[in-house]
Parts: sequence; structure tokens; C-alpha cells
Amino acid sequence: MKAFLLGGLMAAATVSAGSALAVELETDEQKLGYLIGMDIGKSLKREQADVDIDALLEAIRVTFEGGTTAMTEEQAQAVREEFIAKRREAVQAESAAQGEKNAAEGAAFLAANAQNDGVVVTDSGLQYKVITQGEGPRPAASDTVEVHYRGTLLDGTEFDSSYARNAPISFALDRVIAGWTEGVQLMPVGSKYHFWIKPELAYGAGGGGPIPPNATLMFEVELLNIEE
Repeated sequence: MKAFLLGGLMAAATVSAGSALAVELETDEQKLGYLIGMDIGKSLKREQADVDIDALLEAIRVTFEGGTTAMTEEQAQAVREEFIAKRREAVQAESAAQGEKNAAEGAAFLAANAQNDGVVVTDSGLQYKVITQGEGPRPAASDTVEVHYRGTLLDGTEFDSSYARNAPISFALDRVIAGWTEGVQLMPVGSKYHFWIKPELAYGAGGGGPIPPNATLMFEVELLNIEE
């Protein structure tokens, strides 16, 4: 066990020193050690962690060999908490900047879209256009409906689609985003509408899952049925 871990560490250490190839990777221990080093490197790159590789290797070596580390557990915890706090602040700042950009782009898009033929704007700011007008009843906010739908961002990115799954979905109208609650109530069964939903009627500044902060959403919705 110790042999293959140290093999990986030596491999990584030699690579960081600038040689063309760290070890020959002839034994299983060397190969597994190198694999572990690759996994660590990928994880650090994915997290965009700004670390000193020499310090990382030394900490792994000393800890594995049972030596005295340069930091106590208490000091390490303080560094960890500081890093997490800084990372959280950076993510929040990035999200806020992206949210401002999305809000401005969405507002400009909706202002222009409102002038297009067939687009109706409700008092709340919801925009819709009738693709096919059905002849069935309209649902109430308390109803459960069955729909087919496709949702995209302004850049055309599809973030959800029951069509792609080839399976319509049922849900209570009072348990979805406000734009859906309002918009689907406008639809007689058998209709297909296009909706443009501003952030305040969707996921707002927080976004959610694949939805960025302050994203304006576009939906194609087909109302199939009002369930008993």
C-alpha cells in the first residue's frame, strides 16, 4: 500500500519538476500511484483550486509517513474555513454579475418581443402567443393538468422537455412558477401556446438547477387535459 502511494507521489513530484516522464510505470504499484495522482489533479483543476503543488505533495508525504505536519489540525481547519468563505463570496459575486447581465438582456428582449405580431402581454408582464387554439375548458389555478412542453433560454439552450422524454407530465397549477400558473389558465384544452416568462414570474435572482439567475424563459406548452 505504502509503496504504490509513494510511487504516485514520486511520479507527480518529478513531473512538477519539469521532466518529460516521471517514472517508467512498469509495476502495478507505479501505475496505480500515477492514477491516483491524475485523479487528484483532475479534481483540483475542476474545482479551479489555486494550490502550490510542492506543498500539496509534501503534505501528502508527511501525513502518509506519520511525520509532523507544518500545520496543526486547528490551523488547517482555520485555513479550510477561510478558503470556503472566499470561494462562497466569489461564487456569489459571479452569480450577481451574471444575474444583472441576464436581467438586462431579458428586459431588452421582452420589450422588443412585445411589439411582434400576435404577442399578448398580460398585466403581470407575462407574454404569450397562440400557436393553436383549442376548444376545451380552461383550467383553474387549483386544477391538475396534463401538458407537453419544451423550455429554452434566450440563447436557445433547451433545459427541459417532455417532448424529448416522449412523456407528458401532470402537475397542480398552484405548485409551479407563477408564469405557468397564470399562463396555462389562459389555455383551453387542446391549445398550444408560446410563453415568454420574465424572471419575476419564473426563478428570479436565485435561478435553479439549469436555470441561471434572472433568466427570462421561453416555453412551448400544449395543454392536453384537465385531470379529475
